[in-house]
Amino acid sequence: MILRIWAAAVLAALAFASAAHAASPPSVTARAFIVENAATGEVLAQHAAWTRAPIASITKLMTVIVALDHARWTDVVRIRSDVATVGESTVHLRAGERIRVGDLVKAALIQSANDAAVALAEYVGHGNREAFVSMMNEKAQELGLDRTHFIRPDGLDVRGHYSTAQDVTKLAQFAMRNPRIRSTVRTQDDSISGGRHLHTWNDLLGVFKGLYGVKTGHTGTAGWCEVAAVRRNGVTLYTTVLGSPSRSQRNTDLASLLRWGISRYRPVWLVPAGHVYLQASVAYGKGSIPIVAARAVARSVRIDKPLIERVVAPGVLELPVVRGQRVGEVRVYSGRRLVARQPLIAERSVARPDFGGRVGFYTGRTLSHVKDWFS
Repeated sequence: MILRIWAAAVLAALAFASAAHAASPPSVTARAFIVENAATGEVLAQHAAWTRAPIASITKLMTVIVALDHARWTDVVRIRSDVATVGESTVHLRAGERIRVGDLVKAALIQSANDAAVALAEYVGHGNREAFVSMMNEKAQELGLDRTHFIRPDGLDVRGHYSTAQDVTKLAQFAMRNPRIRSTVRTQDDSISGGRHLHTWNDLLGVFKGLYGVKTGHTGTAGWCEVAAVRRNGVTLYTTVLGSPSRSQRNTDLASLLRWGISRYRPVWLVPAGHVYLQASVAYGKGSIPIVAARAVARSVRIDKPLIERVVAPGVLELPVVRGQRVGEVRVYSGRRLVARQPLIAERSVARPDFGGRVGFYTGRTLSHVKDWFS
């Protein structure tokens, strides 16, 4: 069986007049940033994304990850006196108070409470914060966060406590695999034991369409930081900004990068319904059989990368052919990355003639040739 293999450029309505102007990311004031496609790992834009920097309370993502690796959501923690004295952003935990791990996780992620983060560390570390921090650094190595090092579970300023925009993005993506964390970081307001009301520091949550997390942070050294996840137009992007000069500027920087990142994609029918990729010939004068895709496929694809369609299918089919029979494959690439593939099938059935039919076909063809000789 001879296969026809070819590649063709697919226009797919992606040539926007403004594309050239919008190709560059917006100018932002953050010291470092990165915009990344969560599904493909593609980095759409970055600045100093591999440079070490303080990350403030974004640290609490790792604190919660490690805590939930070693404690149950319903475990009850007795608050030690040294935890109750932790300052800055807190939920005012009291010495001797008993509170569930789940409530501490909510306080650490929604309210960014330092005392809640320290309480988790001391509970899992059996009173030894340094032991817990060692567990955080071991987890960082396990996750491939090679330019990250923790000194504290709360993220307050201290020499030697750092990460990068790229590592923070990896950390957030891993954290969001946990349904408890994913549910918590998309919460704007909640209540926990002790009559405590929690409100998020994530100003874009519920405001920026499609944004569903992840974590903010701020200290005098780190500036205003955030790692955000947004899902829109069939694509999920993670964007991290580190070191914006103010809370409002952090929000502006982040929203600008998210809008730009989303604008890089458009939903497209990569494999259209009913499209005939070729007409395959068959024997015995039965004509040709349309070859179509088994089903249509739509994806969000980059507007700044060409789409290439590759079809692998036979030019001639052996009889019999049954409708729906797989005969080849279509593959679509965005640049060099495979973004869709579908089996190609026969659109109609064609039976193989019986003996009499085959004899009649060959007899007719022979008579036709003889006629041609004498004409």
